Amino acid sequence: MGRFRVRPGEPPPDDTGCGMLHVDMDAFFVSVELRTRPELVDKPVVVSGGGPRAVVAAANYPARKFGVRSAMPFSTAKRLCPHLINIPPTGGLYGEVSRGVMEIFRELTPLVEPLSLDEAFLDVSGALRRLGATPASLGARIRSRVEAEHGITCSVGVAKVKFVAKLASGMAKPDGMVVVPAAETLAFLHPLPVSALWGVGARTEEHLRRLGLGTIADVAAFPPERLKKSLGVAAGEHLYRLAHGVDERSVVVDSPEKSIGAEHTFDVDRHSRAELGLELLRLASRVGATLRERGVRGRTVSIKVRFADFRTITRARTLVSATDVAREIHAVAVALLTEHAPTGAVRLIGVRVEGLDTGEEGEQLVFDSPEPRWRDAEVAADVARSKFGSAAVRPASLLGPREN
Repeated sequence: MGRFRVRPGEPPPDDTGCGMLHVDMDAFFVSVELRTRPELVDKPVVVSGGGPRAVVAAANYPARKFGVRSAMPFSTAKRLCPHLINIPPTGGLYGEVSRGVMEIFRELTPLVEPLSLDEAFLDVSGALRRLGATPASLGARIRSRVEAEHGITCSVGVAKVKFVAKLASGMAKPDGMVVVPAAETLAFLHPLPVSALWGVGARTEEHLRRLGLGTIADVAAFPPERLKKSLGVAAGEHLYRLAHGVDERSVVVDSPEKSIGAEHTFDVDRHSRAELGLELLRLASRVGATLRERGVRGRTVSIKVRFADFRTITRARTLVSATDVAREIHAVAVALLTEHAPTGAVRLIGVRVEGLDTGEEGEQLVFDSPEPRWRDAEVAADVARSKFGSAAVRPASLLGPREN
């Protein structure tokens, strides 16, 4: 299986037709906590309530070497690893990080199906041409941004269908990527044990082994009518199709978007409010363009500021009327930063617009207004960027010294 793994500095396998990604955070709960406790990274650590009846929410990889697993009673984990370090869970923290990670996914494609706080399927088929990217390059982009912006790592599986992508991400762990070329789906699947098939638990595995079926290749070669007679029509047909690499499930978006945002993590922490204001303008421009592209407006503007010590604050303000205009979003974001954010070294800054609607109620017009029609200008800029590229039109304040 090593030939499917993407190694640093080497080109990935052919990912043509592989529009399905499965992204899974590595030891999510523990990784989030260890961002502020780097001295514990190489030690066995779990997140758990720690009481006599508590269970392990997550274990890092040093702990897993002792057999410690999530959902295991903490008392059992402690017996397996007497020097195990426990970190009590931090309320609200994991949801915050999860929302940030999912937003990275949704910036690439609206077709995101979260399975839990720390994993999701993404269908990037429609985004490839728009972004000028390949599935593997999008996977690499996701991994890089998740680590840069949230201080944790993730593993990515790239494949033609859902269940193969999920298998691939599991094989990529920790902190890796596996690409299964569409033409080599069966070569990837067939050596695997039957337990790798989606829906095969311990009892079904035992039943399959009694039939002499130990690998997925065995299931694929088994007469389908005998399989259906032994397991039942639905289960037999399901496993037979999976064994042939057929999985027709599409990504199911969990709910309509409730907000649209953008964030940026600085390579070097920033102190200057002027620099932060410029970054807010860049982000507000991205958010405004996305709002207009999706035909929605929002009534609430919020900012997120993460400081060098990972302390994070969010502040929001609700507008009189909904907007999709970057200039208005930026003005509110700067005001929130000035009025509510303490000074200090800033690691990440973000802008979000919430309370979305389709804008069907229309825009309140003001006659004889001396203000220019900023929305018209931004729509014209959208058209120019769609024809000539994202750098065709930008606010003058965001141009580099050589571009002025």
